[in-house]
Amino acid sequence: MPRPGEPLRKLGFLTIGLFDGSNPARGHESTLQIIELGERLGFDSAWLRHRHLQYGISSPMAVIAAASQRTTRIHLGTAVTPLGWENPVRLAEDLATVDILSDGRLNPGVSTGPPMHWDRVRGALYPDTAEHEELGYPRLERLLRAVRGEAVTDFAGLEGIEVFSDRVEPHSPGLAARMWYGGASSRSARWAGEHSMNFLTSSVIAAEDSTDFAEIQARQVATFRAAHPAGDRARVSQGLVVIPTDSASAEQRAKYLAYAEARTPRTLAPQGPRRMMFALDLVGTSAEIAAQLHAHAGFRAVDEVAFALPFSFEHEDYVQILSDLATKLGPALGWSPAA
Repeated sequence: MPRPGEPLRKLGFLTIGLFDGSNPARGHESTLQIIELGERLGFDSAWLRHRHLQYGISSPMAVIAAASQRTTRIHLGTAVTPLGWENPVRLAEDLATVDILSDGRLNPGVSTGPPMHWDRVRGALYPDTAEHEELGYPRLERLLRAVRGEAVTDFAGLEGIEVFSDRVEPHSPGLAARMWYGGASSRSARWAGEHSMNFLTSSVIAAEDSTDFAEIQARQVATFRAAHPAGDRARVSQGLVVIPTDSASAEQRAKYLAYAEARTPRTLAPQGPRRMMFALDLVGTSAEIAAQLHAHAGFRAVDEVAFALPFSFEHEDYVQILSDLATKLGPALGWSPAA
């Protein structure tokens, strides 16, 4: 656990891949260049958010497939893919294909539950079957079985001149161990542990028995590890919004502070019927942020992170933030860049 003096083991970053609807190619190319930069800077992982019907990446597997051909080492993940939009067997085919293309670097993160704005999109997604769709854990279990290579049909063999398999092909044997669940509650943390998944905990969690974000997050991590066969060795990644300003210009610093200030009111109390808590965005020098993280109970419970890049900044801002993360904040947390 990365308390002061103990090293952070893995450093990653997360991006939404924002683009202009009138010129989407530019935004997607920017995302690919950011991932390439992340590899050069020694980051261990790069993660893509999944955004449907928005101006952010809607097809992370396509973008990751492209990134896999422009990188050789950095791990590539999703945080997260909402399974309500997906057919689990078809998604398993895509995951295995991209994992093979990336030489075993894919880390798929998924979530369950109804998609955002379910009542508005259900007719487009499932015009005839919406009321019958299972959107909870059973849908994820179907995906895990398919990824593991369990049979999805009762036929395998030769039919005419074509050969058929009873499992999803291609099969990537190591992929199942790199499946992540994005959870925000003790129930989801426990489920992920019981099913031997890795656990993604982000800057949004449920205020279950407290309004202290860091303490709630630390307890959810403990719940996950208590339920996981690997115990304290089970992998957890934390995804706070972290913006170091060491090499930022005065204009950039002002923009970053204004961004965080505008988002601060939502962190003051639980939001909505599900009582969701939002973490403060951390903005400042790497020394200042390192001190805040070492005092954060949730951060002290993990040894790998995927810090989230802000949604709406420019390419040059992301270059500055990533560079400071890798050269200033990471080392301040005891992390060393990958060779």
